[in-house]
Amino acid sequence: MDLDDLREQLRKKTARQEQPDKIKELWKNIESQKNLNTREKLEKLLALSRQKEPEKKAGVDRIDHQAVSNLPHQPFLVLENSFRLNSSYGQIPISLGLNIPGQVLHLLSRDKAFKELSLDGAVFIDLETTGLAGGTGTTPFLIGLGFFDQEAFKVVQFFLNDLAAEFKMLGELLELLQERKFTSVISYNGKGFDLPLLETRFTLNRLRCPLSDLPHLDFLFSARYLWKYKYESCRLYNLALAHLGADRAEDIPSEEIPWRYFQYLRTANFSLIEPILYHNQEDIMSLYGVVVAGALTVGQSLENQETEIDSLELFGLGKIWEKAGEKKKSAELYEKALSQELPFELSVKVKKNLALYFKRCGEWEKSITLWEDLSQHSEDLEAWRELAMYYEHQLRQPEVALKFALDGLALSREANSAFEKDFEKRVDRLTKKLNRIG
Repeated sequence: MDLDDLREQLRKKTARQEQPDKIKELWKNIESQKNLNTREKLEKLLALSRQKEPEKKAGVDRIDHQAVSNLPHQPFLVLENSFRLNSSYGQIPISLGLNIPGQVLHLLSRDKAFKELSLDGAVFIDLETTGLAGGTGTTPFLIGLGFFDQEAFKVVQFFLNDLAAEFKMLGELLELLQERKFTSVISYNGKGFDLPLLETRFTLNRLRCPLSDLPHLDFLFSARYLWKYKYESCRLYNLALAHLGADRAEDIPSEEIPWRYFQYLRTANFSLIEPILYHNQEDIMSLYGVVVAGALTVGQSLENQETEIDSLELFGLGKIWEKAGEKKKSAELYEKALSQELPFELSVKVKKNLALYFKRCGEWEKSITLWEDLSQHSEDLEAWRELAMYYEHQLRQPEVALKFALDGLALSREANSAFEKDFEKRVDRLTKKLNRIG
């Protein structure tokens, strides 16, 4: 049975509608079976819904004729919406994205190609799919794109109204991508999910995805560096609410989206899809907003204007510069973060990072000051080992080194076997050295 016939059978079952929560439960059971492709999922949904049909009651079941009559009959839809440059998304003016320098995009992406690029030629992408497992059994039924177009930021959505029309929809998407000639891709977890899935669908339809060779900024990683310790969650939805001040109160949970689409395929009720279209558009705009917000913060550090940045974001900036290989700038930002108030566990992490950096640079005084502070205010065993090493090999004071080694050994007992063995060897060696001297 091909997908067209299967889809028609699912729609005919609207003559006896099941309760949405029952259908949702059926879908959850099917979705948990990762080895099924899209066709097999539809077939199983049809078979299970037949088995679970309620007993026939007296009278005639009602059909939602309004929902059926409102169903768009095209095999796929292309929807567009534009946001003027003088408007805002949350607290972010749309026009700000045009002023982001390539050096900032390079720091966020760690891709040198972005040094010569701007967001003016970028395409922001987000997919809604039939599942989260990926692979050939997962179909992106809604492909959302965002990009600058003349005096606006445009969102274009390709919605697969009929699974059998995937080739046609991808063909039209390909025409748009070739026409626009985008210079880069911006996503949120797109390197791990969206782009590989889209490339798979293009390949299965004997097409080539033109986005594959473009520089790709997956902002998920930079967002985690910047805001992991500032907000409870770095999900795009949460950042849009907490950091951008966007209003997404009417949004639906992401985990509900595959169920809604399969329910739509069997009922033709387009009202199930409308919230998904809204969700996808909001994800595109939220992605744009957080990228611009993050870029503005990084831009401040590029110009040494971090005076109004809080300690948590300073720490995140330090991570971004560190990952870009700019150790000196990273250390400066970490020191500024320490000068403000940081959560205890995070301050320990920053002090260790700085202490190791100063050690590599030969700035022993700064390094030892940090290790001594860590030994007094935390039980980090690495501090005692570093102090023992410093006094033994740099200052040639084995008696002081032995003191730190003994303290470290006492703290490591039944707490960390690796450090315990290290301190035992160190104590033994230092004891023998002192005996020879004495």
